[in-house]
Amino acid sequence: MKAVYFLVAILALTSSIASAYDPSPLQDFCVALNDTKNAVFVNGKLCKDPKVVKAEDFFRHVEPGNTSNPLGAQVTQ
Repeated sequence: MKAVYFLVAILALTSSIASAYDPSPLQDFCVALNDTKNAVFVNGKLCKDPKVVKAEDFFRHVEPGNTSNPLGAQVTQ
């Protein structure tokens, strides 16, 4: 009977470790492209190859919001 409990415990432990596996970061980001010759097809979108993506492909266009209100917060859309 102890062997059965031990086997169940081992199976539970290994299945929890297997489900905690982090898959490859293939879909962490997608730099969109209109050029079908140099694109990678990911989930129905044409994306730039992750190996050639540069920091210049991303930009941040955020202007500070007006927070002079009773809550002191600004909601962006």
